[in-house]
Amino acid sequence: MSQEITHRQAETLPVMEAFYTIQGEGYHQGKAAYFIRLGGCDVGCVWCDVKESWDAAAHTKQSIEDIVAGAAAYPGRLAVITGGEPLMHDCTSLTGSLHKAGFATNIETSGAWPLSGEWDWICLSPKKFKAPLPEILPLANELKVVIYNKTDFEWAEQWAAQLSPRCKLFLQPEWTKSKEMTPLIVAYVMNNPQWEISLQTHKYLNIP
Repeated sequence: MSQEITHRQAETLPVMEAFYTIQGEGYHQGKAAYFIRLGGCDVGCVWCDVKESWDAAAHTKQSIEDIVAGAAAYPGRLAVITGGEPLMHDCTSLTGSLHKAGFATNIETSGAWPLSGEWDWICLSPKKFKAPLPEILPLANELKVVIYNKTDFEWAEQWAAQLSPRCKLFLQPEWTKSKEMTPLIVAYVMNNPQWEISLQTHKYLNIP
């Protein structure tokens, strides 16, 4: 599917799941948030824990009105758009409607597709399998790099060097290798205090 086709103004979007929970990762961890997980991804991380999101056609399309109504049923007013890779879709209508309903809008993206939508916070999580587009780099509020092996530290620094000095920097252990990687991340952050540690606290809390 081409970018030209997927980036038409979207009035419906394929939603894999939507749920109210606690943001478990990164700068906003600990906050109540409504997650909207859009179907579709062409990045293909081997360690992805939501591979069922990759096929957009496998998920029912919902109207923007219904998506926002689902979010508005809960008291929190932080909406996190994730995937899959959410920027495979035009997020303009979705974010505009969420803003009208009083939500702050956050996105979690690999940056591999053109930016669309009105975002209060952009979490860039680059992947080796498909690099971010250069135009998203100065817009990132947060860099979250998943550490799967020791060489990922150097790779993380390469991306950090290209971002705004105001961008928050996080290193996060890949869940299945957390016992091995977390001590290395702790030592790295202690020696490189511009970085912070992100843990998937929702998994420790056994919540979505």
